[in-house]
Amino acid sequence: MASSGAEPGGAAAREGHYGEDLFEPEDPAEAGRIDAAALVFDPFTTSRLRALGVGPGSRCLEVGAGTGTVARWLLQEADVAQVVALDRDTSGLEALTDPRLRVVTADLTDEGLGLGGFDLIHARFVLMHLPERRRLVSRLAGWLNPGGLLVLGDAVEVPDTAEPASAYRRTMDAMWRALRSAIGTDTSSVPAYPRFLREEGLRDVAAELRCPPLVAGGPLARFWAETWRRMRPELEATGLVDASVVDEALAYLSSPDLAELGPGMVMAWGRAPDTPRPGR
Repeated sequence: MASSGAEPGGAAAREGHYGEDLFEPEDPAEAGRIDAAALVFDPFTTSRLRALGVGPGSRCLEVGAGTGTVARWLLQEADVAQVVALDRDTSGLEALTDPRLRVVTADLTDEGLGLGGFDLIHARFVLMHLPERRRLVSRLAGWLNPGGLLVLGDAVEVPDTAEPASAYRRTMDAMWRALRSAIGTDTSSVPAYPRFLREEGLRDVAAELRCPPLVAGGPLARFWAETWRRMRPELEATGLVDASVVDEALAYLSSPDLAELGPGMVMAWGRAPDTPRPGR
């Protein structure tokens, strides 16, 4: 998940990489951290994909496949014809064995990447970590078959601005700033995703915001706790928090006093015209 955008007076974003500069996949805790978030957000994703009619016969591209939870659902529950699972690190997909699965280890930003056309392209918590994300929306839209679906999911936050000094709020703000500084994470354009899809000529464009409950000791609280633990040096380097503030925020995530509207996910989708656009 990602930040709410640029921080006034904060460090400038740079083009680091998720999985290299932060959250290295070889860390023994990384798969569990990813799966904790998937446990919360997969039901939202899969219910939306099912409502959009994803099913048998579909050729699907799963961008940023991670540990393969959505790819597995597409194959086993939606019974699609093929899933192309794309990620810069695909070690988390080794347990997935299905003849309809094609694993591609590559970077979405690689200009030489050619994967063919798709009936569904799904990217969740990916574009917010990448530079030139507006251009990437155009690229993904250009890979759609006639009538194909593009579904984008990225993070947004609705913070409690009346309590900016709490340990939780200060630690979250430090995380956003650290993510932006280290790997360029920025979700300031996420509310514009429906407009981006419309600009690409897609039809039936719509979006929704899902903010799952942040429950003490629950999977989402575990995700944020592990994220903060992994980022402690970067959090403290922002100057917004020190070790005692981070400790207090971590304790709060497992406390019965926890009462916050945690970051949520915007899902936006649109369908390509039945007739390809000129030049596509």
